[in-house]
Amino acid sequence: MPSFTVFKGSKDGVAVQSTTTKPDELVGDQVLLKVTASGVCGTDLHYTSQDMVLGHEGVGVVEKVGPDVKTLKAGDRCGWGYQTGSCLHCTECLSSHETFCSKRALFAYSNRDQGSFSYQAVWSEAFLHPIPDAISDADAAPLQCAGATVYTPLYDVRPNEVVGVMGVGGLGHLAIQFAAKMGCRVVVISGSDSKKEEAMRLGAHKFITMKEAEAARDSADWWPIKRLLVTTSAQPKWDVLLPLLAMRANVYPLSVSAGNFEIPYMPLLAQGINVVGSLVATRVMHREMLSFAAVHGIRPVIETFPMTEEGVKEALQKLDAGKVHFRAVLIPPQ
Repeated sequence: MPSFTVFKGSKDGVAVQSTTTKPDELVGDQVLLKVTASGVCGTDLHYTSQDMVLGHEGVGVVEKVGPDVKTLKAGDRCGWGYQTGSCLHCTECLSSHETFCSKRALFAYSNRDQGSFSYQAVWSEAFLHPIPDAISDADAAPLQCAGATVYTPLYDVRPNEVVGVMGVGGLGHLAIQFAAKMGCRVVVISGSDSKKEEAMRLGAHKFITMKEAEAARDSADWWPIKRLLVTTSAQPKWDVLLPLLAMRANVYPLSVSAGNFEIPYMPLLAQGINVVGSLVATRVMHREMLSFAAVHGIRPVIETFPMTEEGVKEALQKLDAGKVHFRAVLIPPQ
């Protein structure tokens, strides 16, 4: 039975090297991949104390395919993200909403013996996404989760719509690029002005800090935000943010945060605000996101680390300390 190196959480909260073993023969639409790059996501930090393989932003090269594989072949590059399976037959799946399938396979909830912090992996062809030639493996890795996460709430955006991005980090820096390339007017809201220059370079049209919110709202050239993507890990000050929104605006909380989601009651009613839950991308959205990123030159800002026990440890520690410049990517030995 073939075995391959993986990196998993431990009771000490430190990633350790381990081994996963899979059956000799692939079945159904299974695909064996050699992993070439893995993004490091903030969600991985929640599982460093659990006995499971980390990582869900994977890119690899096909090494072998099962008997029912229809399109992939050895040598093809593809990626996978937070979701790696569903029943494919329920109403949610048949209506292209498989991210909400009751039998969905999600990172940390299934297939805990493998992930993208790994030298190889076996996944279903149905949830593998071809990587366009224009995107490198290292750049493609963060798009498998971060890119998919911010693309989903922008999927039906209209050109010239005012899109707000709260936070300029691992998610926010990609959201700015996608929204700008879609022809939106992009307003970035941040806790400080330290990332203003970079946000404007990525495509923002306006940049304000939370302290400037009231003055910005009252200025003659303010654009009320129709769609707000919240990419900060902590809940923002809603009493400051809600007055910046247009009537019937949509709010998308995209970061994972512990505890309850709380928002002022009356402004929600009076403005007709919609708070929309969103969970990464469906398969069709995921593939369109990769194609869009390739054509429009959207790339994550990355730092690379070797996929070794020390390299994984360093990447996770820097991420936890907020010292990674947007996205970390692990590169296995070649």
